[in-house]
Amino acid sequence: MQIIQALKNEVKRVIVGQEDMLDAIIVALLSEGHILLEGMPGLAKTTTIKTFAHVVGLKFQRVQFTPDLLPSDIIGANIYNPAESRFYIRRGPIFTNLLLADEINRAPAKVQSALLEAMQERQVTIDKESYRLDEPFVVMATQNPIEQEGTYNLPEAQLDRFMMKIVLTYNTKDEEFEILNRSEKGFATDFAQVITKEDLLQAKEQVSKIFIDDALKRYILDIIFATRKHPDLFYGSSPRGSIDLLKAAKAKAYMRGSDFVTPRDILEMAKPVLRHRVILSYEAKASGKDSDKILDEILTKVPMP
Repeated sequence: MQIIQALKNEVKRVIVGQEDMLDAIIVALLSEGHILLEGMPGLAKTTTIKTFAHVVGLKFQRVQFTPDLLPSDIIGANIYNPAESRFYIRRGPIFTNLLLADEINRAPAKVQSALLEAMQERQVTIDKESYRLDEPFVVMATQNPIEQEGTYNLPEAQLDRFMMKIVLTYNTKDEEFEILNRSEKGFATDFAQVITKEDLLQAKEQVSKIFIDDALKRYILDIIFATRKHPDLFYGSSPRGSIDLLKAAKAKAYMRGSDFVTPRDILEMAKPVLRHRVILSYEAKASGKDSDKILDEILTKVPMP
């Protein structure tokens, strides 16, 4: 699709490499799904999300998660104004289109859970009153590897609300050479808005109409049920995983200009959608396995239609 290519080209004026991350963010925007980016500091996670917000023309807010952050710092609070002798609602940064939750695993679980209602229901509750969030509403969170000091595991309930988890690796040597060249000249700051919020909402509507055959829906369910039966997993994917895999496959088909989903679309999106939704057994962790290796086993064994 032309608008997708134009979007990627403009972002690439700022970001070098990291194709998987760029594609995943576009999938998230097209399906209004939340995305979790995990990687070491300095891999352009925050810069990428800020660039997408400007290029797409969405309202954008950034919250730096820290150990002393409070839930009211995110969703807002009911504030008393003594001059007027009345309470008023101070809306937090969550009232936006694109919320960047930077280093989300540096805040304790109570603060992380403040996002749960917003991510699922697209609304927040302040002092017993519910407020709808703008459309689209997408949370794009970054986290450093959980082995680092001062980080907390995200609760399973919150992880399940992220459509995808993308694990970032270092750039290639050629890509880092290009980064060095750009740093000498100065990174681009004059990037243009190439699509509008209305364009994005229209594309989202088109994505929802992408055809997927019943055989492919059953293929998705075969993958999901295989995660629940695998001996190396304590728990497999939730039903939300099958819904998100279907949505992501449709968005992937739209990105390549097709009006129907193929098995390849499902295979390409399976690991990003499911890797954070499966819980490994202690024995599997001790033997050096990770969720990607187990998902590779499952995807190899499940018959493709």
